[in-house]
Amino acid sequence: MTAQEPLPPAGTLPRDAAAATPGSVLDLLRVATFVLDARASIVLWSPEAEHLLGYTPEEALGRNAGRLLVQPEHWDQVTEWFRLVRGGAAWTGVFPVLHRDGTVVPMDFRHIRLHDINGELYVLGLAADAETVRRLDTDLAMSHSLITQSPVGLALFDKDLRWLRVNPALARINGIPAEKMLGRRLPDVLTGIDTEAVRRAVHQVLETGEPLLDQRSVGRTAADPHHEHIWSVSYYRVDDVAGRPIGVAASAVDVSERHRASAEVAEARERLAVIADASARIGTTLDLRLTARELAETAVPRLAGLAAVDVLDAVLDGETPPPVGPGGSARFRALAVASAPDAELAGVPDTVGELASYGPSRVITRAVAERTPVLLPRLGHALLRTVAKDDTAARLLRDAGAHSYLAVPLIARGRVLGAVSLYRTRHHPRPFDDQDQALAAELASRAAISIDNARLYTRERNAALTLQRSLLPHLPTGYRNIELAARYLPATSEVEVGGDWYDVLPLTRGRIALVAGDVMGKGVHAAAIMGQLRSTIRALTRLDLPPGELLGHLDATAESLGESIATCLYTVCDPDAGLLETASAGHPPPVLVSPGGTAELLHIPCGAPLGVGTGAFPGQRRDLPDGAMLALFTDGLVENRRDPIDTGLHALLRLLRGAGGRPLEEVCDAVLDGLGRAPLDDIALLLARVHRRPGRRRRDTRA
Repeated sequence: MTAQEPLPPAGTLPRDAAAATPGSVLDLLRVATFVLDARASIVLWSPEAEHLLGYTPEEALGRNAGRLLVQPEHWDQVTEWFRLVRGGAAWTGVFPVLHRDGTVVPMDFRHIRLHDINGELYVLGLAADAETVRRLDTDLAMSHSLITQSPVGLALFDKDLRWLRVNPALARINGIPAEKMLGRRLPDVLTGIDTEAVRRAVHQVLETGEPLLDQRSVGRTAADPHHEHIWSVSYYRVDDVAGRPIGVAASAVDVSERHRASAEVAEARERLAVIADASARIGTTLDLRLTARELAETAVPRLAGLAAVDVLDAVLDGETPPPVGPGGSARFRALAVASAPDAELAGVPDTVGELASYGPSRVITRAVAERTPVLLPRLGHALLRTVAKDDTAARLLRDAGAHSYLAVPLIARGRVLGAVSLYRTRHHPRPFDDQDQALAAELASRAAISIDNARLYTRERNAALTLQRSLLPHLPTGYRNIELAARYLPATSEVEVGGDWYDVLPLTRGRIALVAGDVMGKGVHAAAIMGQLRSTIRALTRLDLPPGELLGHLDATAESLGESIATCLYTVCDPDAGLLETASAGHPPPVLVSPGGTAELLHIPCGAPLGVGTGAFPGQRRDLPDGAMLALFTDGLVENRRDPIDTGLHALLRLLRGAGGRPLEEVCDAVLDGLGRAPLDDIALLLARVHRRPGRRRRDTRA
């Protein structure tokens, strides 16, 4: 303002003048100001001096400062200091002064020599409460050290995201010197991060005063432009001593390594969980297809978006697959496919059960030939054709965002059985890596052992079935006085084939022998024992022995076969005489259905099973009406794991009631339908209906 400019009205300031902000540091210090003349008399006394020391201007002005404010023992020292200040020396320090109420108050002083326009000498005194000054000094020192030495990036923004303060750590994080950031807006300095998220956070904190903690920010800075980093950023509103907001402070910590370590720990836990799940799920049965499905469903969706399990074709027959040489082709049979629920991948893998032959260009063939996993981290257009079965499948994979592929051979006991193919689509953005390959190899190894066990079981079961079926008789034809029908069902794949059998043997005088038996045990051994017992019975029938005596000879034969036990029911039917003679070696009794349809379980004496060596098998005779039907069976027909055998026997009687005149083939099917066609044990069922020949009278069997 020049001398020609008029003064502003009292109580006003020019529009461009900088107004002092109440609540500044000076207000916090409450600096007392006073002026002493050359004789140390107080000539000026500020309101803050009155506030800090208690003396009103009327009490202080004109008084000697030393006499008013200093204890007598310090007068000489204060007089010397005053002399030095008058001579031009500056004096600063903490000194105790007397408060008006008589207490001693430590004050932090600054004394400066002054001259007025006439050359008169004065001393300006500035004083503040020493404790307040010390506390402020400590706070400022600590704040300065934290800002300049902290490894945490610190910044202060105004509401327009201008940098007001930047510490060295943040300058290093940003890769930009602090002086090039101050006064500029954040979006103009950092272009590799989401500045809009920062703006929203700053405005929210300014408006609410509530801090925002641990906000994740992802991006790149000039310090490392080629890699993304993750920062944990917290925002706090900064207020002045009067409580007015002056900006928002932000602290940033690079947590990229911690995030990666956490992600690795999470992935390791997930891998362990997958392995634990695989241990519980894979190989629960000896069924090839079920084991393959368990492997595929374990891998999806936790490891891949699509999984396909293919075995070499020979495995399905239980045979040892020939090795695939380098550059050779392989014949695969698709066993199982699993895909993520929302993945449009139908038609990509081979249809389950379908046979496919692939040449050496296919990655799955290479994995089988080289006996090692093949990892394709990135699937380009050319590589898609090496993993897809045709152009259509390649297009579907491309549309689904397939970007990574892994083929792992199934190897057990040194034999390559097939391979599992894993695809990652857009639902798994991260490509397969070495850790994923190790996990997939672990899953494949567990599944391969189960698949090979199923293969070996299939081979043995096929052999046992072939042997057993070759030993089962063809029902004789040409009998005019007896109708015959039979069924044999092997156990489901959960249990090995057993040694159940039935037989029909012609005897003299128009009689016929009906046999049902069951060798305890499973597999080829049981089938072989069954064959020997059946052959022995056929030989013994030529001796025309009573049933009980025949079983006694058969028991002796069973003892010579080693540790084998069997049950057997031997029945001789004489239709013309109307007689039935039966003996049992631990076998379920037969069911007799009268011509009128009444079904009854014949209660006959039951000896011990064959091979025990008791030799006692009492027989029983009873009438056999013309048109009656006899049912012989093994225990697999009436036993299950849930109910007692009596439940199955009652169900069988119910199914046979009223079957007196029905065709026997129809009765066989009705019984199996009613009792279940998927047995857990082998089933043998033999039905016989007798008819007396015309002109034959019933023989008198009385002694």
